[in-house]
Amino acid sequence: MTKFKAACVQNTADRDPAPSMAKLSELIKRARDVDSDLIMTPEVCHMLEPRRKLGIEKAQIETANESLEIFRSLAIETGAWLLIGSMAIKLQDEERMANRSFLINPEGKIKGRYDKIHMFDVDVGEGDSYRESNGYRPGESAIIKKLPWGNLGMTICYDMRFPNLYRDLAKAGADFLAAPSAFTVPTGRAHWHVLLRARAIENGCFVFAPAQVGEHAEGRKTYGHSLIVDPWGEVLADGGDDVGFVTAEIDVTKVKEARSRVPSLFNDRPYSAPKLD
Repeated sequence: MTKFKAACVQNTADRDPAPSMAKLSELIKRARDVDSDLIMTPEVCHMLEPRRKLGIEKAQIETANESLEIFRSLAIETGAWLLIGSMAIKLQDEERMANRSFLINPEGKIKGRYDKIHMFDVDVGEGDSYRESNGYRPGESAIIKKLPWGNLGMTICYDMRFPNLYRDLAKAGADFLAAPSAFTVPTGRAHWHVLLRARAIENGCFVFAPAQVGEHAEGRKTYGHSLIVDPWGEVLADGGDDVGFVTAEIDVTKVKEARSRVPSLFNDRPYSAPKLD
């Protein structure tokens, strides 16, 4: 199985799960109606609550999570693989959440979990300041999982600014790199396409980046432009500024082809760390 259709859903998450899940369910079903085999959603796709205290109150633990159960049922109903870009998952041992991605197979079984490693603690300008670590506990492990067509490296949003993570995933056998996001508008305009194309090119991998779009509660805005990028850096699909989804036909042989043309992944050499004299 060297070919399949990938879909990236693009939504505007509400501050409460119910309206977000209604729209996501519709978009996932529509993506499956056009024969998408792997359907992916953005970061915190089910709920984007801007107030930390309210977000923790609304979040649910994984084992009793109504939104996660809906996603598992959708996988069974559609018969598609689902990558839930991430959800805000309540942690029982502290007053923070996990920003957790889930890979779900067509039988509704969770085949992979990944907690976002790099926290978005930045001041991006235009009055936008974020302290993700105030509400979320960072993950500690890189994750790669098998799909019927190859291997998927799981990351989330701000992770894309740390290329060593993607290099490690590629060296571990990743053919595809997922980067679901809720990117800010200023950083999206400046860096989104460049970073994702770079991660694809330097690792010879497909990159899948479903993204949130539009204006959310209390004026937060996300950039959109969900991307599917091939291993040569060509953008196969761009979601633009609208809610919906984009698809692309994925030919896995393109991974080997790109890596044979420019074998930088295999030309890595160890070196001593630099020291400033």
